[in-house]
Amino acid sequence: MPRLALRRPGANRALDLVNFFVADVQTGFGPFVAVYLTTNKWTQIDIGYALTLGTMTSLISQLPAGVLVDAMRNKRIAASGALVGIIAAALLLAVRPQQLPVLVAQMLHGFASCVMTPAIAAISLHTVGYAALGERLGRNARYASIGNGLAAAVMGATGAYFSSRFVFLLTAALCVPALAALWSIGAGEHARAQTTSRVMDLAGLKRLLVDRRLLIFATCVMLFHLSNAAMLPLAGAEVTMRAGHFANLIIAACIVVPQAIVALMSPWVGRMAETVGRRRLLLLGWGALPLRGLLLAVLPGSWPLVMGQAISGVSAAVFGVLLPLLAADLTIGTSHFNLCIGVLGLAMYLGAAASTTISGGIADSAGMETAFMVLAAVGAVGFLAVWLAMPETKPDRPSISPAIQE
Repeated sequence: MPRLALRRPGANRALDLVNFFVADVQTGFGPFVAVYLTTNKWTQIDIGYALTLGTMTSLISQLPAGVLVDAMRNKRIAASGALVGIIAAALLLAVRPQQLPVLVAQMLHGFASCVMTPAIAAISLHTVGYAALGERLGRNARYASIGNGLAAAVMGATGAYFSSRFVFLLTAALCVPALAALWSIGAGEHARAQTTSRVMDLAGLKRLLVDRRLLIFATCVMLFHLSNAAMLPLAGAEVTMRAGHFANLIIAACIVVPQAIVALMSPWVGRMAETVGRRRLLLLGWGALPLRGLLLAVLPGSWPLVMGQAISGVSAAVFGVLLPLLAADLTIGTSHFNLCIGVLGLAMYLGAAASTTISGGIADSAGMETAFMVLAAVGAVGFLAVWLAMPETKPDRPSISPAIQE
């Protein structure tokens, strides 16, 4: 990443830390929620409803959050508010694992997450500009995956040797360095570069919403998460039933291994996106999903699930880099970069909401293996959608300044 480091070394290093700590924070709301609720005697259907409520909150909030981040001059305020919401959600889960507090916590976290994603993408775009955005997004994903993997290891050990409650206390504590890193970005040149977007750019909005490429990619994103979202929570519930007290350690390994792959692959994905285009990489990421589902369905025992999870690192690296990069491609010449991320986030949460509810019902009625096979079949449909319908979006060269895009 030498070009980025030379351009704005201070801002880039601070942005690395933001991605690292935000990933730490978000890790606590991953499969550890399913493990935590399982140990508190929740049924799989009740867990599925709780997870679905969080994703439904995110679904409803995606478009307003994108418009809000587009409208705000200083994107750090939006990201800071999201972190405060995550602190409140983590403390609610830790203190009161009953139905109402858990549902409120899921709603808080759902709203905060859909603000955080476009805010960090907008800060990244301001920091490096459009021409270097692919490389910057790869670097974002690398530091996020390192943070995610380390946090999963620490939280897994904490949950195993103390209790799952400590996972959420640690999550709240990690928001403090995340906030410090976030506000260290705003000094000097970066702060002056932030501009208020033209939220009422109606011509650009109409052009974006009728863009055929956006509709196709949003459909592919929805299918991706319809297949992907429930795989790890289902694996976490299965491991909890098999491994008992050591479930947190196995779940941590299921996160650490793919995150190591993401850390290794993401910068390569960012560079290759500028060399070979976006479509070939989309095929790679979406093609890994059905294989992952099949492995989770057939591998016996608890620890072998880690091998099945490892392949998710390929999909995560591709998706994490290319979703905001394609949003930038589709919004060149408009002021709706964050709104586009919100549209894609809406598709993502539609797929995720359906995934956790449907797969939970299938697992309870027909077994875990059947649920994983169904998720693998959905992943295969998503791969075919990318292969047959998704066009290349990489422009020949950037035509406008990043400030206008945002």
